[in-house]
Amino acid sequence: MSPDRLRTAVVAGAGAVALCWGVQARPSARLDALFATGAHLTGLLAGYGVLVMLLLMARIPALEHGVGADRLARWHAHGGRYALGLVAAHGLLALCGYAVHTGTDLLTAVQGLLGYPWVAAACAGTVLFVAVGVTSAGAVRGRIRHETWRRVHLLTHLAAALGFVHQLAGPDLVGPFTRWIWAMAHATVGVLLVWYRIVVPVRRALRHDLRVVEVVTEGPDTVSVLVRGRGVAELQAEPGQFFRWRFLRPGLRSTALPFSLSAPVRDDTLRITVKAIGDHTRRIRRLRPGTRVVATGPFGALTAHRRTRRKVLLLAGGVGITPLRALFETLDGGPGDLTLLYRASDAGAVVLREELEAIAYERGAALHFLLGRSDDPFDPLAPRALRDLVPDLAAHDVYLCGPPGMARAATASLIKAGVPAGRIHSEDFSHA
Repeated sequence: MSPDRLRTAVVAGAGAVALCWGVQARPSARLDALFATGAHLTGLLAGYGVLVMLLLMARIPALEHGVGADRLARWHAHGGRYALGLVAAHGLLALCGYAVHTGTDLLTAVQGLLGYPWVAAACAGTVLFVAVGVTSAGAVRGRIRHETWRRVHLLTHLAAALGFVHQLAGPDLVGPFTRWIWAMAHATVGVLLVWYRIVVPVRRALRHDLRVVEVVTEGPDTVSVLVRGRGVAELQAEPGQFFRWRFLRPGLRSTALPFSLSAPVRDDTLRITVKAIGDHTRRIRRLRPGTRVVATGPFGALTAHRRTRRKVLLLAGGVGITPLRALFETLDGGPGDLTLLYRASDAGAVVLREELEAIAYERGAALHFLLGRSDDPFDPLAPRALRDLVPDLAAHDVYLCGPPGMARAATASLIKAGVPAGRIHSEDFSHA
């Protein structure tokens, strides 16, 4: 499914929810009725929004391949704020409507509403949603461990379940048919979550029996991990794609993180190259041969299928070289068709240098290492600098992978240098 189609489907679903509200609404000029009507609309939209957020993160291959995991993660992050806002609006409108209807103050109204079990369930769910939202805020997430954030984020499923109970028992849904449709929508999303996040990974783990066979040091803080199994070719992993990896050893088994393949699949062997930037990635350096691996995927749309031009520029920053290294080796093209620009702070930060130089030599491809600190006066990613390195830059497709800040700056420079935005292909896992 393409991003435009998914966006249209989500908007259409919201319209259907609003239509459902409109059909069951009872026009009235009374203040308590106006509050109640607003509460019903925001409650239904909030419930729908939560379902959409769960669907975006269900790891459904059709969505991950067509839309891209990075875009789904961004939509999930942004959409979660709107869903939380609708939940808050629903609660406030319902409270005000109840207070006006009963002729009590807000504090008394709160006490009265909490006497209804389905309202208490909604309040508990709201508290969980707020906890998830707070820990997902940029200022907070950067200060807590990734494992902690993931565990708190799992509370979303419990919060959604409590909200579902609230809506079935409360006044937002009128009539058996509406309740049946709402229940089927929740059941469908629930089945997709269980299937793609639990059943599929476990089934593949048993079928392919993936295990670590070697950990190779690539630099002071970077290693490559080789994983081998049975029938790995059946996974149909393409250069540029990634898996979510869970290594079954203490300190690693509780978290699955996305790492791109840093080489094409050969002899039932997958390779990832990981830089130590946190507790989880530091532990990967201490993996031992024989460690079992659960790999979900492949995911990602940063593949040869996005290519629209004969000439291709691969632009990497830091460890973002990993998917581009695999593409550098495998993309079709003759001498002069491929160019790789690798941005790094210094020579010591360059990963897989010997492999890149060997590929460039064998394929007649251009390879440039753009070394220097980000605060240096000369910016090698400035529009003019890019045009000097790649004179016919505007005629290229561009595959881009690197840290978020570098990727944003490079995208802006490429557009200023004449590359249409539709031919700049990138993925960012900072939200994953």
